[in-house]
Amino acid sequence: MTEKADRVAGLLLAAGGGRRLGGRPKALLEHRGRLLVEHAADALRAAGCSPVHVVLGAQADDVRKRADLAGCVLVDNPEWAEGMGSSLRAGLASLRGSGARAALVSLVDQPGIGPEAMARVLAAHTSGEHTSREALAAASYDGARGHPVLFGAAHWAGVAAAAVGDRGARDYLRAHGGAVTLVECGDVAQPYDIDTAADLDRLE
Repeated sequence: MTEKADRVAGLLLAAGGGRRLGGRPKALLEHRGRLLVEHAADALRAAGCSPVHVVLGAQADDVRKRADLAGCVLVDNPEWAEGMGSSLRAGLASLRGSGARAALVSLVDQPGIGPEAMARVLAAHTSGEHTSREALAAASYDGARGHPVLFGAAHWAGVAAAAVGDRGARDYLRAHGGAVTLVECGDVAQPYDIDTAADLDRLE
C-alpha cells in the first residue's frame, strides 16, 4: 500500500444499465458465484488502491442491497443514462478531498482484467517522480491502450471536462498521448467487455 501522501484511489465505473443486455445492469451480473461489481472492487483493493470509489447508476438501490462493497465509497450518478462520461465526472468529483494524488480507473464489465494488471499500472507511478499529480499511465494489450487507466490529480479537471457521452477519457488521452506511459498487460489480463448476450458466455 502506498503512503497516505502518495496514495492512489481506485475508481470503478459500474453505473451502466446494460442496454445491449436487455436492460440488465452489468454490476449485477454474476461471475464465479459473485457479482461483477464485487470482483472489480476487490481487484482494485488487492492492487493497492485506497480508497476505492464505486460509481453506481442503473438499479443503484439493488446494487447497494445485493453487493458486498464494505469499505468502498459508493457514489450515485443520477445521470448514468448519458453514458460513461457522466460516471467518470461523478467519480472524479467524489475524489476531491480524498487525499489521493492519482486515481486508477477501471470498468465493471471487464472481468478478465484483475489485480495483476491493475497493480502493474499502479506500480508504474508509485515511486519517485511517478507519484506526482501529473502522472498519466494506461494498460496496453499488444500495444493497444486499454484499462485500467491512471490519472494524476492534476489531470482530473481536464478529464472531467472532456468526458462526454460514452467516450469517457478517450479524447483527453488522445490529446495527451505523448505523456501517457503504456504498461503492457497482455500476459496477465484479457481486456474483453461484457456488452452483449453473446459475451455472457465468458462469465462462469
